[in-house]
Amino acid sequence: MLGRIDRLLDLAEQRLGVEGNGTAPPEADGAWAFRWRGASLEPIEHPDLYPLDGLIGVERSVARLRANLAAFVAGAPALDTLLYGERGTGKSSAVRGLLREFGPSGLRLVEVRRNELRDLPAIDRVLRGRSERFALFCDDLSFEEVDATYIEFKAVLDGGLEARPENVLILATSNRRHLIPERMWENLETTRGPEGELHPGETTEEKISLSDRFGLLLPFLGFDQPTYLRIIEYHAREIGLLDKLTRDELNHRALRFALQRGSRSGRTARHACIAILQGLEGGAI
Repeated sequence: MLGRIDRLLDLAEQRLGVEGNGTAPPEADGAWAFRWRGASLEPIEHPDLYPLDGLIGVERSVARLRANLAAFVAGAPALDTLLYGERGTGKSSAVRGLLREFGPSGLRLVEVRRNELRDLPAIDRVLRGRSERFALFCDDLSFEEVDATYIEFKAVLDGGLEARPENVLILATSNRRHLIPERMWENLETTRGPEGELHPGETTEEKISLSDRFGLLLPFLGFDQPTYLRIIEYHAREIGLLDKLTRDELNHRALRFALQRGSRSGRTARHACIAILQGLEGGAI
């Protein structure tokens, strides 16, 4: 009887430990994707996945990203990664594509908002020791100068006293290569010593150091016109638009759409194809 009571107490303590941390088991409902909300993991039932092969014009960065995640999923050393570059070039789509490709092999994606980065140590404690491989995804990452969160984030990335879990990786996207705004005067900041020596200001070094904590920096830069038209052809084929227009007419309308938007990004190409399809009858595009 005493042995049975001890087992019941052990089960109760385990249950209270989970509930006391406010966490849900990561494998809830067999989900591949989660979001961290209020000290708990919330399963995402319908993650938005994207085919990595559909990312045109950024093939080199996608190949390096894919190789890094393949190593991570296989249990080999891998690098925290920052995907940076112009808007609409496929940074977030590339991360979602990783889940589509490596989800069957055990990759799990956890969405973490910028204002929740202080919770990274708590997230690590929840995920440490699990059999799955977790990529913590922070989309559109950037910091203002008055935001001290980046200092804590730096320590979590590299330099903190607590060891990072080997099954957790950080993926971030940003429109900025350097995640904190820099000012022209900071590059000129100097102080003059008593004998006339100059000591370069350290403000810029402090700001650049955050990006340097990422082991892998992958550029997603803007597209030239031929690349933009390749992306147009890809999306046009996906929605059957090539059956309704000649390629010359499609390209003419797509370039006019890009001129109106002031952008030749992958997102612009996708929007252009949808707008062209919708406007065929009314002649709007």
